[in-house]
Amino acid sequence: MDNEPATSTPIASTRLRGDDRRRKILQALHDCVIERGYAKTTLADVARAADMSPSHLLYYYDGTDAILAQYFSNVAQRIAGRLDSFRAEPPDRQIDLLAELFFAGKAIKRSEAGFMLECFGVAVHDKRLWQAKTALDEYCKGFLRQLFERSPCGAANAGTSAEIAYAMLVGMRTMAYFDEKAGPTHARTLFQSAMSSLANLGHVA
Repeated sequence: MDNEPATSTPIASTRLRGDDRRRKILQALHDCVIERGYAKTTLADVARAADMSPSHLLYYYDGTDAILAQYFSNVAQRIAGRLDSFRAEPPDRQIDLLAELFFAGKAIKRSEAGFMLECFGVAVHDKRLWQAKTALDEYCKGFLRQLFERSPCGAANAGTSAEIAYAMLVGMRTMAYFDEKAGPTHARTLFQSAMSSLANLGHVA
C-alpha cells in the first residue's frame, strides 16, 4: 500500500476557527466602541459581545489595547490598499479619488471615522497603536509626496506639500466629524480645492 501524506485538515480547521474568532472579537470591540466609546469599553464587554468568556478572549489577545491595535492595523492596511490602487492615475484624478475615499462616506463611513479618532486618542499612550498610526501617517504622506512629484508642483516642493496636505486631510476629516454645519460634503470641496492649489493644478469647483 502506498504511503499517503498525513492530512492537515484538522490543523487547517483549527486555524480557520481561530481566524473566525479573532474576526468576531475585532467586530465586537468595534461595536462596543461605537456604542459607548473606548474609555468605557471593558474586556468583559467585548467578550460578551463576542459570545465568549474573558479568559477565552485572552487566549487570542492580551487585552483591549491589543484588540484595538489589531483593528487599527487592519483598517490602515485597507486604506493603504486603496491608495495603491490610485497610483497609476494622473494627479488631478488622484485628488478626486482621495476626496471620495475620505469624505464621500462610502469607503470610510462616519462610524469608522469616529472609531479611528478613538484610536488616535489611545495612541498617545499606547506604544503598539502609536507605531501603527505612525506607519499609516508615513505611508499616506509618501503617497501624497509621489502625487505632488508628478504634478506641476514638482519634486522640489513635493515633501512640504505632502506634509501640509496630510495635516489638512486629517484636520478636515476631523472637522467633518464634529462640525455638523460643515459636514463631509463641504470638507470634500475644501480639500479638493486646497489640494489642487498645492499641486498647482488650479481650483476644483
